[in-house]
Amino acid sequence: MRLLPISALFVLALAATSLLIGAGGLSPAELLAGGDEGRLLLLASRLPRTFALILTGASMAVAGMIMQLIARNRFAEPSTAGTVESAGLGMLTVTLLAPGAPILLRMLVASAFALAGTCLFLALLRRVPLRSPLVVPLVGLILGGVVSAISSFIAYRYDLLQSLGAWTTGDFSAVLRGRYEMLWLALALTGLACVAANRFTAAGMGRDFATNLGIDYRRVVAFGLSIVAMVTALVVATIGMIPFLGLIVPNIVSLIMGDNMRRSVPYVALFGAPFVLACDILGRVLRYPFEIPVGTVMGVLGSGIFLFLLLRRGARAG
Repeated sequence: MRLLPISALFVLALAATSLLIGAGGLSPAELLAGGDEGRLLLLASRLPRTFALILTGASMAVAGMIMQLIARNRFAEPSTAGTVESAGLGMLTVTLLAPGAPILLRMLVASAFALAGTCLFLALLRRVPLRSPLVVPLVGLILGGVVSAISSFIAYRYDLLQSLGAWTTGDFSAVLRGRYEMLWLALALTGLACVAANRFTAAGMGRDFATNLGIDYRRVVAFGLSIVAMVTALVVATIGMIPFLGLIVPNIVSLIMGDNMRRSVPYVALFGAPFVLACDILGRVLRYPFEIPVGTVMGVLGSGIFLFLLLRRGARAG
């Protein structure tokens, strides 16, 4: 379809815009002139930030799609399933117990907590009567609220509220060269999700359907949850929480492309990246030269789109 190259061109256009916007002046003429100051700003700040925006948008959108297939619910994603809050609790725990731990260890601990929180979410869903699909995000939001309250209490006791705030608010303003490279691992995990797309699609049809196709349902679910947990932990450790991204983009793509993950996953990635880029650009220009964190912009826009999807689903159910 022509939509794929158009989406790629849109990503490139927004990426070029992102490179030129900021408190420090940077123009195409200055870049062509080859000035040392402009080149340093481009290589040390603007390019890493743009790469981080693209990697975060693509990987979190695909992670949300995987979670929706596994939970078999359109409203499941890391920020509505307690996954993000659990990753933040993991970051807080490793900061308390091993403050000098390298970023890789922090990411692994946060991944383990995110995986545990997601498994708890799925276990709760098995015990709650799901008379409506809207119950699923409600359970996830309640679980996330409980985990967030525990994290806030611990952070308050040990004077780490500022650090906790950094992990729960997505902000790309501090992204510099040498501080975002772990996000390339999220891209690799997204590639693994693309390879296993058919298996995730089958798992999304239910245990019996997947078993009849000769697919190990438990192994596929465990693999998918591991990808979701690691991607979430990488983003939380590097950027912070980006709410509703994994919910909005897969739902929009599914309206256009259907539910086949093999067919839809490139579009989910290429829609997620420009969505985050656009929110970041909007946050930079609304109060220029000051910035509004992308997590705040995404929270406002995402909550509105989330309500629209809820009302749309409710109208169709009625």
